Amino acid sequence: MSHECHPDCQRSMASKEEHDSAERAATVAANLISATRHALKLDSEMTEYSAQFLVDNALLEEKPGQSPHSFTLTVEDCLQYLVNMASPKIEAELEEMEKQQQRRAKITVKDCLECAFKEGIPKRESWAHLGCVSPVPAFASFMPRVPMKGKVIEVKKLEDAIKLMKRHPIAAKLLVFSPEIDHVGNGVYVGPSGAVGESRYVGLRDVILCGEEKFEGDDVMNVQICYKKRTSIFKVSLTRMVTTLADEGDKSQTIEPSGLLVDFVVPRIFK
Repeated sequence: MSHECHPDCQRSMASKEEHDSAERAATVAANLISATRHALKLDSEMTEYSAQFLVDNALLEEKPGQSPHSFTLTVEDCLQYLVNMASPKIEAELEEMEKQQQRRAKITVKDCLECAFKEGIPKRESWAHLGCVSPVPAFASFMPRVPMKGKVIEVKKLEDAIKLMKRHPIAAKLLVFSPEIDHVGNGVYVGPSGAVGESRYVGLRDVILCGEEKFEGDDVMNVQICYKKRTSIFKVSLTRMVTTLADEGDKSQTIEPSGLLVDFVVPRIFK
């Protein structure tokens, strides 16, 4: 579908410095699916799949008796959808929007992959663009999806993830510190590097592992990340351990001793 959308979408996207956590997780999951299917020769060329579909459907509660094609699409259905889009939101709709925001806040890469394995996933051009705020119409279930089967493997240890990388693309979470994340360039990201108080812990961000190597005497991992709506690849130190303690009672800045890459996720797609 077109990336040009109505003014509500444009305002929403312009107001955000970066994608929210659900959009970031869905983007990584969709990219993992593309890379894995291409590696397995299930797709003859790299095929982009819809991250927004995963945002719209991961962790979605299925109503009893509900199925993707449990209704007949009519012209009236389409007209009613357009009327609802143009009408002011009533209280029940606002409550539903709040419920969906709570669902989105919980979405992880694992949830997105499990959604794709259960429901299939449409190609990117067959669904709304990433960040679309339009309600998903009921007749969207008629959009073609690529079926797939698989399971998600969670790995805690870096060394185990590196072994699996030989056969599977892998996602992980990166501990992000500012301003260091903004100034990596062609160097190596090592987390907080300044004096106490100069670095700020931003949080965890989903990344894709692209390959291990030696660089200037350090073991590093090339990772792909979408940060502040920009996709880039840079090197992350595999030897650096970080600990950040609360400063003046700010518990959001406290983390346990850890490497910079944690919580590895491997999609195993079956032929």
